Amino acid sequence: MDCQILHDARSGEMSYLLADTAARQAVLIDPRSRDLPVLQALLSERELQLRWVLRTHHHDPDDRTERDSLSCLGAPLVQGDGAAGTLRAAHGEVLCFGQEQLRVLSTPGHTLDCLSFAWRDRLFCGGLLAVDACPHQPYPAAPEALWDSVTQGVFLLPLDTLLFAGHERRARAVSTVLEQRLWHPLFAGLSRDSFLARAAALQPTTAHGAE
Repeated sequence: MDCQILHDARSGEMSYLLADTAARQAVLIDPRSRDLPVLQALLSERELQLRWVLRTHHHDPDDRTERDSLSCLGAPLVQGDGAAGTLRAAHGEVLCFGQEQLRVLSTPGHTLDCLSFAWRDRLFCGGLLAVDACPHQPYPAAPEALWDSVTQGVFLLPLDTLLFAGHERRARAVSTVLEQRLWHPLFAGLSRDSFLARAAALQPTTAHGAE
């Protein structure tokens, strides 16, 4: 098995290539269209068949440009809203590549239709825990749903589960459930009401109050 991280230094965005090297099948998680030449070269040089393109989240549901570009990879595109040209995966659905399996988790909050993908002892959770680190969405789209997704979902996983972010924070891309439960600045030790108050403070304001 192989897991490779692709990091955009400008934006802090993270993409992941998972491969069953014996079966020569692979999955891409949160790829960016501007990285298509690199992604295609990686698949070609390793002689990998791309089985799935998985998006934990996206920020402009009306923009077909990114979706159309990613379709050039020749694999089904899965995202939470099931927009035109994509597949909607249900919570608990299993996606196979080679002899490996990914389990789909519905984890709304960062955006309304966020998904996370569990593989072995790892969870690829996009912007779920990078609450204010995403340059496109620096505050939660649905704070109440985010609280539930994290505290009633991610934080109930085994403590040594590795969490792979979609946006690096302070140069870190990977943490564990235990670390986040103990030290996350917006979840650790806070009540639901306290979290919602802090999330509200992240949202932009105008002269007439919160938008």
